[in-house]
Amino acid sequence: MDKTMVELTIDGKKVSVDQNSTILQACSQVGIRIPTLCHLDEVSSHGSCGICVVEIKGVKRLQRSCMTTVRPNMEIITNNARIRASRKLNLELILANHPLDCLTCERNLNCELQALAKQLGVTESRFGRTKKKLLPLDVSSSSLVRDPNKCILCNRCVQVCEQIQTVHAIDIVNRGLKSKVSTFMDAGLGSSVCTNCGQCALVCPTGAITEKSSVNEVFAALSDDSLVTIVQTAPAIRVGIGEAMGMPWGSLVTGKMVAALRRLGFSKVFDTQFAADLTIMEEGYELIQRMEKGGTLPMITSCSPGWIKFIEHFYSDRLDNLSTCKSPQQMFGAIAKTYYAQQMEVDPRNIRVVSIMPCTAKKFEAGRSEMDSAFDFWKERMNLDESERFADVDYALTTRELASMFTAVGIQFDSLEEEEFDDPLGRSTGAAVIFGATGGVMEAALRTAYEVITQESLASVDFNEVRGMEGIKEATVMIKDTPLKVAVANTLGNARVLIDQIDRGESPYAFIEVMACPGGCLGGGGQPIPTNSEIRKKRAESIYLEDRNFDIRKSHENPAIKTLYEQFLVRPLSERSHHLLHTHYIKRGQYTLF
Repeated sequence: MDKTMVELTIDGKKVSVDQNSTILQACSQVGIRIPTLCHLDEVSSHGSCGICVVEIKGVKRLQRSCMTTVRPNMEIITNNARIRASRKLNLELILANHPLDCLTCERNLNCELQALAKQLGVTESRFGRTKKKLLPLDVSSSSLVRDPNKCILCNRCVQVCEQIQTVHAIDIVNRGLKSKVSTFMDAGLGSSVCTNCGQCALVCPTGAITEKSSVNEVFAALSDDSLVTIVQTAPAIRVGIGEAMGMPWGSLVTGKMVAALRRLGFSKVFDTQFAADLTIMEEGYELIQRMEKGGTLPMITSCSPGWIKFIEHFYSDRLDNLSTCKSPQQMFGAIAKTYYAQQMEVDPRNIRVVSIMPCTAKKFEAGRSEMDSAFDFWKERMNLDESERFADVDYALTTRELASMFTAVGIQFDSLEEEEFDDPLGRSTGAAVIFGATGGVMEAALRTAYEVITQESLASVDFNEVRGMEGIKEATVMIKDTPLKVAVANTLGNARVLIDQIDRGESPYAFIEVMACPGGCLGGGGQPIPTNSEIRKKRAESIYLEDRNFDIRKSHENPAIKTLYEQFLVRPLSERSHHLLHTHYIKRGQYTLF
């Protein structure tokens, strides 16, 4: 569709821009970068900060460029003494109520407020505080911490929760100096419908919302010689951790990441992709079983813990549609503390499983009471008491937390020689690595399901129809003479569209993949800041490059997975598999506080 262009003047130069552009967008199109704070592309243009003001000929007051649409023959000035003074004044007023504890702040040197103060030349705080009383931290969530004292009321977190995720867990409440971002009845994130996705933390310009860190606990475990502390890394980490260590967007750093984790002192460095291949075996066979025996369809993936909590809150009558498979993180923990413990003759009580995840919701997932099946496996075998109950996964760290650990011990990440994962829980396939991108779980499942059902090899393992950053994608795959219609959604807002379709009885799909975050796990709430559409595309390119580099690209061909079934699990969907690798879900409701 052709755009309608309009002509206007920006800083004395005539330009032609899309008539639907804001002044901010128009200036960007012609290479002029206007400073912003509350604005965030694709998420929010709240206009609350007043930093992006410009002058328009014939208009008395300065106008906020993020909210003002261009008009034909408009004359815009983006830089003069009046504009600079106004921007600086507005920033100083914001800083007046902001804690000046930059050196100890989680976002030090990666804070938009801090960077803007430097850009605009703010060297002192001329105004006194108008908010005299500090507000308490919200530490009720197992995944996130909110510091309302660092909040600048930019509205980004509210908008991403409302518009992108359609969760509405937070909002700006009260008026005037009492305004703040809060939850329903001010009960805290942990007592709300928050899905722990962390997209709020990803878009926050300051340190007002951060992940709840387990770094100190992991360092303590690594220092305890009585423990066997092992680590697993999610697929999206290998295309995110490089950025956090100062490398270009989407850098593929698998081998360097493994080397750096060994430098931290982990007993073994394993790969969540091993468990992703295992997930495909269980999930693929579950789909086949439902299709052949009349189970609930469409079956929906259960890998994303943010998505799981969303459906538990908002669509609890649709829990039967979910696959009963645990996520790869939790499958890994269960196998590590049973099969691996047996193989290595290690007391499972002395094993600590650390997950490196792109997702803040993984912290919540690891703490769910349903995720301790390894203890149940050992309870009678070792005569364990309930007081000794342990979780399958002990700690889940974000990409950002891992980067802080590397930095703390002085690892020169970009100079490390590449190393390989340890066996056997470090062996994986190309099908597993694409779990990191939206559509990846679907594609991996199709690679296996097709060959299991047809007993024929795929001519091509690439299912390009389910790739890409579109919010909802669909495809039809012919398996013998049977058309299998599937759909893929990323973000909870798009998941809502597909579930509403099921509720209306209009869903044509047999299988649906849902990922809570934009772009899938590579856009997770625990990934490096910033994360935007351009960066997500770079990470996805690296994910698919890694897939192509694997000799084996189908989960059912992973020799370590074959050995696991032969020696321990027997077969997909076996009694032991159900006990260790499958789970159930909870009806939480939208209004009851949990």
